[in-house]
Amino acid sequence: MGIIEGERLRGDRSLNLLWQDTVVSKDDRSQAKGQKACCLWFTGLSGAGKTTIANLLDQTLHTAGQHTFVLDGDRCRTGLCSDLDFSDAGRMENIRRIAEVAKLMVDAGLIVIVSLISPLLAHREAARKIFDDGEFMEVYVNTPLTVCEARDAKGLYKKARQGLIREFTGVTAPYEAPVGAEIELNGRAHPDDLVKSIRLKLEEYGALEPPFG
Repeated sequence: MGIIEGERLRGDRSLNLLWQDTVVSKDDRSQAKGQKACCLWFTGLSGAGKTTIANLLDQTLHTAGQHTFVLDGDRCRTGLCSDLDFSDAGRMENIRRIAEVAKLMVDAGLIVIVSLISPLLAHREAARKIFDDGEFMEVYVNTPLTVCEARDAKGLYKKARQGLIREFTGVTAPYEAPVGAEIELNGRAHPDDLVKSIRLKLEEYGALEPPFG
């Protein structure tokens, strides 16, 4: 009987789960850090400058005493999501996992910076829905394909044009630009200037106490 019951429980786990609120709230943790927790979700083509800007923002905020963390798509692909492929289903699951981790970090009171191509509108909307209202800020690094391909630091565009990479975003797979992103950046501008504009947006949002720095 014990085996039968065990199989039944494993077969419908959702019936046995109960959300537990913590005694220390998200607001408590944010206030202790002197900031308002949020997720900055960077999207854009490969080579748009997402990682460069995200890391510079992370460094700038950390130096100023803020509590931040970067979740980079490539790094997550080597660990958390190393079992996933680049099919539509694989990409969707990759985004779901990273969004769930980012949500936990926001609950811990952090300013979380996600750098991920996340090419489709549906992908990013699914990520947004995981967060409470106002916690998710889409950051569109708007860099033309020609500029991204000219940079091609990893040589990925060249491989995609040679047919060595299938389903490569911007070449053989679509990228759907955000509509109404909270922050839109000109990817051809200097990263320092872009970080300054993000900081101003964070002040407006209330994540940072103005004047910052």
